[in-house]
Amino acid sequence: MRRITRIATVGIASAALALSATACGGKQSSDTGSDSKKEAGAAIAYDIGGRGDQSFNDAAYAGLQKAESDLKIKGAEAEPTDGEGEADKVQRLTELARKGNNPVIGVGFAYAPAIKKVAPKFPDTTFGIIDDTSVTGPNIANLVFNEEQGSYLAGVAAAKVSKTGKVGFIGGVEVPLIKKFEAGFAQGVKDTNPNATVLTQYLTQPPNFDGFAKPDLGKAAAQGQLDQGADVIYAAAGLAGSGAIEAASTKGKWAIGVDSDQYNQAGLVKYKDHILTSVTKDVSDSVFDLIKSVKDGKPTTGEIRYGLDKDGVGLADSNPEYKKMTDVIAAVDKAKAEIIAKKITVKTAP
Repeated sequence: MRRITRIATVGIASAALALSATACGGKQSSDTGSDSKKEAGAAIAYDIGGRGDQSFNDAAYAGLQKAESDLKIKGAEAEPTDGEGEADKVQRLTELARKGNNPVIGVGFAYAPAIKKVAPKFPDTTFGIIDDTSVTGPNIANLVFNEEQGSYLAGVAAAKVSKTGKVGFIGGVEVPLIKKFEAGFAQGVKDTNPNATVLTQYLTQPPNFDGFAKPDLGKAAAQGQLDQGADVIYAAAGLAGSGAIEAASTKGKWAIGVDSDQYNQAGLVKYKDHILTSVTKDVSDSVFDLIKSVKDGKPTTGEIRYGLDKDGVGLADSNPEYKKMTDVIAAVDKAKAEIIAKKITVKTAP
């Protein structure tokens, strides 16, 4: 697998600028040379935090790894840079597409404006975007999830295990996507225990997206909620969420992971005994399925939604202590069945 590091991304930007200049001279940006075709494969461009976040980006990477192994394709990765803007994302996606990669997948809603600009220039390349439906096109696949449904189940579990009646929600950045996590979690808590209190805090406000990237922010927020009596902390904050997990573990309280099954993440092994469960999103399979559709010659486009009904979201049960909580599991299973049967409608905004 070819991985473009944060340092190398600067080189990509320079190369892309040069390519743009060439295009202005009359060459179409969808043209590719013979060298790029030799390198053709599938590519993912990571969101804030990059690979190694033990969460969202790592889930996408797992899908690319599976495609490399099962489909025998070459995988390429591109990392974000600190404080980057839309132009950087445009350059990154352009370079990946010019090299002949197909599909090219933007990991996260932040890639929407860039994909809107780049996709029309490469009509024969499929572009995937995770967590966004705002940008559409004949060669764009929108890979989206019912995060609120998985978060509702987390709320049920949190309310059942809490001894203080106070639980915490930490959002990385206050954007509509993360408010879906908050809404589902709070509803699940309140439906299970109407007297419970949900403490909510967002780490940053857009356009500052550090709340997805800095563990110290998540750790400080969790410590504040623990000091207020919360004994379960659920963080939807990417890499920053690892700080919240650390804080909860240090205090001997429960943490709930997000996106990946964080109990099984190597980087969190010190804290795993206090990771009650995780709200999972099948980002891995969504990436793999899109790559496979392109390889099979039938590229998937349009909205592709993953919910509880297709096990696209869910609640992990890797922690042996969680598996012993039969009353909690029963409550979660009941809630899951009722959501699928449409007896419970989960809110998508607080």
